[in-house]
Amino acid sequence: MLTLFFKRILFVMLFTVSFIATAQYQLSGKVVSQDGASAIENAEVYVTQLGISKTTDALGVFSFSNLPSGNYQLVAFSFEFEVVEMMLTVSEDKNIIIELPLLGEQLSEVLITKRKERIFALRQLREVEGTAIYAGKKTEVVLVENLTANLASGNARQIYSQVVGLNIYENNDAGLQLNIGGRGLNPNRSANFNTRQNGYDISADVLGYPESYYTPPAEAIESIEVVRGAASLQYGTQFGGLINFKLKQPEKDKKIAWISRQSLGSNDLFTSFNSLSGTVGKVGYYTYFNYKKGNDFRPNSQFDSYNAFAHVDYSFSEKTKVAFEFSYLDYLAQQPGGLTDAQFEADPTFSNRTRNWFDVNWKLYSLRLEHEISEKTDFSLNLFALDASRKSVGFRENRVSQDDDLEAPRELIVGNFNNWGAEARVLTRYNLFEKESTLLLGAKYYQSENSEQQGPGTNGTDANFDFATATYPDYARQSDFTFPNLNLAFFGENIFKLSDKFSVTPGFRVEYIKTQSEGEYKNIILDLAGNPITNETLPDNREFDRSFVLFGVGLSYKATSVTEFYGNLSQNYRSVTFNDIRIINPSFSVDPNITDEQGYTFDLGVRGRFKKYVSYDVGAFLLSYQDRLGVIVREVSDIQEERFRGNIGDAITYGIESFIDWNIWETISENKKFRLNTFVNLAVTESEYTSSQETNVEGKEVEFIPKFNLKTGVGFGYKNFLGSLQYTYLSKQFTDATNSPRDLESQSGIIGEIPAYDILDLSLSYTYNRFKLETGINNVLNNSYFTRRATGYPGPGILPSQPRTWYALLQFKLD
Repeated sequence: MLTLFFKRILFVMLFTVSFIATAQYQLSGKVVSQDGASAIENAEVYVTQLGISKTTDALGVFSFSNLPSGNYQLVAFSFEFEVVEMMLTVSEDKNIIIELPLLGEQLSEVLITKRKERIFALRQLREVEGTAIYAGKKTEVVLVENLTANLASGNARQIYSQVVGLNIYENNDAGLQLNIGGRGLNPNRSANFNTRQNGYDISADVLGYPESYYTPPAEAIESIEVVRGAASLQYGTQFGGLINFKLKQPEKDKKIAWISRQSLGSNDLFTSFNSLSGTVGKVGYYTYFNYKKGNDFRPNSQFDSYNAFAHVDYSFSEKTKVAFEFSYLDYLAQQPGGLTDAQFEADPTFSNRTRNWFDVNWKLYSLRLEHEISEKTDFSLNLFALDASRKSVGFRENRVSQDDDLEAPRELIVGNFNNWGAEARVLTRYNLFEKESTLLLGAKYYQSENSEQQGPGTNGTDANFDFATATYPDYARQSDFTFPNLNLAFFGENIFKLSDKFSVTPGFRVEYIKTQSEGEYKNIILDLAGNPITNETLPDNREFDRSFVLFGVGLSYKATSVTEFYGNLSQNYRSVTFNDIRIINPSFSVDPNITDEQGYTFDLGVRGRFKKYVSYDVGAFLLSYQDRLGVIVREVSDIQEERFRGNIGDAITYGIESFIDWNIWETISENKKFRLNTFVNLAVTESEYTSSQETNVEGKEVEFIPKFNLKTGVGFGYKNFLGSLQYTYLSKQFTDATNSPRDLESQSGIIGEIPAYDILDLSLSYTYNRFKLETGINNVLNNSYFTRRATGYPGPGILPSQPRTWYALLQFKLD
């Protein structure tokens, strides 16, 4: 039945491509100064209803092709000129003149950038961007260049302050790893999002191990695109949706541009970021090198990292472009381990782990082809590959309070990730009933060959990642597995314009997933004296094939040129692989029969702006899970309990997410030298397990959901001086499905709620010619809190967050 329905949907979509109507027109024009003395080159002309823009050429000329008839709002912007907005009706080919008045005063580059942001950065993706469709979806865009925040340390709560409802784990490692979730999704290494860089996957294994050990430095990022659960149709099946890091692009009008940023901070923090960018003929390039080192506020927490990136593109013509990218990350970190609740309350700076180390080596490759087949049709092909590893060695027991036996071997886990894939997309625009519709069809092939080994490491204190199996043959936790995975996907979406204001975007995704497990593990039983009673090797080879179809639909009603009502309903899916089972964790046991999660995401909201003063996005959501994976505390015997991970039951999460940004200064004054704005980002979320076969779960709240998640602040400035003050508050949240409370008597530190916490952050910057000075204080009030109870590395146990810290940075820019 699903196959027949899918064939019918696909037939309708393909049929509509061939449906040709005649009501398409060309809008062209010229942008000139108001006195008529000169044409304005590189002015931006933006059609707000369609979300498309053009840049004028050397003669000030621009042109939009294939516009359907209708009423449009145009916004024109250029440096040193006032912004002009105008309405016009398109019912035939038109040629217009746009006159921009000169500014009455000179503005700095900083203020011009902020001014442009108010007009063009509506904090949402346009309906169509490149070969992707975002119509009717919950989307948010973080414009990193416009943040006044601690970018050198990658402070996530500042960088993502205007993305609603995110729950953030704080790693205290200068931004080397990003841990974000939302709507009840575990934030650990952002594993519930499809995480990409410039459109291609960067996680360890999209299917088998979707954790992101690599995060590009904030200083290299132009924008961060966040698309919620409806992204499952185009970007994989994950419940969280998409996070795409768009790195800075080559400078188009310069042969060489150099930026150097050097920073110092608390706990011996030092970072160095240096980039080169430019365009020479048909070749564009962007490259950076980023070095970070420091300590956390706890002992045994040193780290250093080396991160490099290179982008080279070649334009064969105006229609065809190819780009190659390479990313490299190598970092080594000592891990101070977790704490029990009692240890945290007594001294959050305490550490009783001196031999725990973590090492990551990441190499990413991408080759992208973009080709404009015609004025209406675009094609893209992205080939990508990963060659990476993560290694952890240390003492890891479920009694966090237990001192490390310095004579005993450490546990060593080594994961190697080798995968590659290809994703092709075709996007075409066509006329249907005198309205322009847009069709996207795409396909993805993904193959991985990963391996995981677990066993005894050395008994030393250094960062030694060699196995010591010959020395410790009876070490209890040993395994050696490979996990071949294969994924084929075909997807499509179509924007149907039913009127000038209303559009419907149905879509589908067909998935084939094959996961395998090949290897063996040890079954070792010791007597009370520690001598082996049993030491046997057990093979465990498995294979699991499944295929399914996901459907979704998005709705968009543009009540005015700056007000949009949107809604979407999309199915989601998360596959469980054997890698979830085979790594033995002393902190909990895993059900060997765990299965995939299924469900859907629903969003309904309104977004837009009021003049140039207020931008907003307010909406409601519902997230439904079937067979949700979770952790419970259950009785093993009359005197023993264990943490158990498996398919706990069905659950729903729902709530209100709202974001409002008010430009206070422009509301009350026309003096453009000053800046004052405020924002409120508030999510109110409820959740419940609606059914479960496990005891004491049904009716309980879902894990990782604070009822109130608030981020608010003010931005202020005068000329080239800018500042921001941000307040963050999260109410308490549970970490297991049985909603266990805190227990100061517990020796594990992995069970119990995360108490409510609040943080205040201050950031300042000043720009003078080619120099820029940034400084600030994070956690101004010096609050003691934690955001995470780790069940494995870098714990287990409570991981305290940083107390008050400072940073200072000097930037030099040459172009």
